[in-house]
Amino acid sequence: MTCRDRMRGAARAMAIGLLLGAVIACPRPAAAATDAEQGLVRVARLQYGGGGDWYCNPTSLPNWLALFAARTGIPTASSEAVVTLDSEDLHRYPFLYLSGHGRIALAPRELEALRRYLEAGGFLWADDNYGLDASFRAMVAQLYPDAELEPLGSGHPLYHCYYDLAGLPKIHEHDGDPAQGFGVSRDGRLVILYTWSADIGDGLEDPDVHGDPADVREAAARMAVNVLTYALTRP
Repeated sequence: MTCRDRMRGAARAMAIGLLLGAVIACPRPAAAATDAEQGLVRVARLQYGGGGDWYCNPTSLPNWLALFAARTGIPTASSEAVVTLDSEDLHRYPFLYLSGHGRIALAPRELEALRRYLEAGGFLWADDNYGLDASFRAMVAQLYPDAELEPLGSGHPLYHCYYDLAGLPKIHEHDGDPAQGFGVSRDGRLVILYTWSADIGDGLEDPDVHGDPADVREAAARMAVNVLTYALTRP
């Protein structure tokens, strides 16, 4: 059995376990069944305030979910959920995705809700779509004043959990800065991934949106598959 085969089995088991655990902890009537309750991996896009376009790259998440299902064999929903930090079903989703241009601003109650979500086992991937950096770093400082966004080196398991990658790929050029991954860990567990100057979400969009060549879109696809695999199988 190859390393990738082992990861497929572990990811499938962990994904189903996480999602079923969420259902057991907070049951709903059968008539309101969701994809999560049916054992499908589903990513939730975070809707936030402050002026940033949280809804950017509309084709990226459906494409990502389809790629993940096709390449890993793990049952995966065909569409994203959209949640706010006040959503009653926030804890049903083990994975939050955040992107956009401009500014993000969270109220104190939202910061507390996000902190509770992460400390309960949730995972946040923030993919800067150019322009989010300053406000996102300020938000993290408010969220965890005792922690910092630490650079993730090329040896981090995130880059090797499904595909063996050299590091974070550069999808789009903006200011000439290299792509870099950062993270926040709590008690030895990565809870926030921040991808900066990379634009992974752009590379996941339909091919005609940005006109990226096939090799660039493949680099984004592999990174996105790794991120979800890592989030579902991390210690």
